[in-house]
Amino acid sequence: MSEEVAGRAGPWPVLSVNQRRVLGVLVEKAKTTPDAYPLSLNALVTGCNQKSNRDPILELDEDDVADTLNELKQMGLVSKIVGGRVERWRHLLYEGWHVDKVELAILGELLLRGAQTEGELRIRASRMEPIDDLETLRSRLKPLVERHLVVYLTPEERRGAMLTHGFHAKHELDRLLSHAASVPAPATATPASSHAPMRHEERSSAESAGLCQELAALRQELAAAQSRIASLEQQTVNLREELQQVRQDFLALKQALGG
Repeated sequence: MSEEVAGRAGPWPVLSVNQRRVLGVLVEKAKTTPDAYPLSLNALVTGCNQKSNRDPILELDEDDVADTLNELKQMGLVSKIVGGRVERWRHLLYEGWHVDKVELAILGELLLRGAQTEGELRIRASRMEPIDDLETLRSRLKPLVERHLVVYLTPEERRGAMLTHGFHAKHELDRLLSHAASVPAPATATPASSHAPMRHEERSSAESAGLCQELAALRQELAAAQSRIASLEQQTVNLREELQQVRQDFLALKQALGG
């Protein structure tokens, strides 16, 4: 087996909660706010502590994020961009994990939120890259599962199948598997005959299906709105940094002129 083929198959490192969050934020912001990417340390702190599209909610400070970036740099997963007014950071996951844009969006979403159902993953990852339906998602998941970058926590064929990323420690994965096994699968509606009038139960099932579709659409709209809000928050952080740097340059010039 060649080194490249072996690298594509793993084994993959165990990532801490902070490492997952920082990588997830770098992936997300590169796709949703490309004008603000690579990210400064301040922008990364804001992104890591963001209340939307995150689970768990964290409260990291600059030292936490700086330490995590140094750890990820040693692992070859991020690099620092120097030369501008502010040092910035970018991920190296396309090269490190040998994935394409949609695959990285899937992994980025799993890093940001952890275990979730296929339906939740499709809606959320579509904030970053379009994934038209569950069949499209499953076709993109297949190579990731084969490479152990994604792990199913329930049988793949089960309705509402749950999955997570492949960077958990064994004890974490065992706990997730145990929890997923204890969650009952959603009930499957029995299709009604096209020639018979709908019974009350069938009408309720059809109405429930319609409500589920509406809820999924609303969730997608909410995710898009949250992404726009996050983009505005990111732009605000960048403007504050630029303003701070301009103030420092002005003071330095004033002192040089004897002011």
